[in-house]
Amino acid sequence: MPVYVILDNLSARKGADIRGWPKRHKAELCFTPTYASWAYPIEAQVGPLRQFTIAQSNHPNHSVQTRALHAYLRRRNANTRHRDILAAERRERARIRGEKGILWGGRPLAAAA
Repeated sequence: MPVYVILDNLSARKGADIRGWPKRHKAELCFTPTYASWAYPIEAQVGPLRQFTIAQSNHPNHSVQTRALHAYLRRRNANTRHRDILAAERRERARIRGEKGILWGGRPLAAAA
């Protein structure tokens, strides 16, 4: 049974070494459409991660920042249905869709004249 790996269209993900990996591991690379960050499932998780651990922070070094990221991920995984986390995910999904002018139905908004 193949494993499907969803990737965005960053050129670094399209090199020969990356494209050879799935053949050796019975996997298939699935690229999201260009300029479609709203279609990349992880994007809704990255925004809250930035908001709760990086925004307005003043970490003195990478070790302290890494500990903050790990603490957030532990808290996030233990409280997947917490209202603050769900609200942050909704805001991030709306922001991503709003950036590209995508309606919830999946169609781009008409361009302004």
